[in-house]
Amino acid sequence: MTALKRSPGSAPAYEVGYALRRSSVDIMENILHVTNEGATKTRVMYKCNLSFKQLHAYLDLLISIELLKSVPPRPGEKSDSNTYETTKKGQAFIQAYRNLTDLLAIR
Repeated sequence: MTALKRSPGSAPAYEVGYALRRSSVDIMENILHVTNEGATKTRVMYKCNLSFKQLHAYLDLLISIELLKSVPPRPGEKSDSNTYETTKKGQAFIQAYRNLTDLLAIR
């Protein structure tokens, strides 16, 4: 199996020989990474390469297990949609994910 290469702050780049399908844990980490400083649904959908249906399923799951929170728009903001932010528990998930991938040498 060939290793997964990733530079800080970027999506995983897969080499030939690596399974091209991401696991649900990989997708959850990717969403949490993108929303670390706040992101709209559209930004998450495009950055994580998810369909609208997939996006909603993962957002609902991550919110229900308190890894992600929905933040309503502030008065006066141009956007009228919620943004999503990674919680402290979500940041711990990201760190645990990175520790595990480093241990398994798949990054």
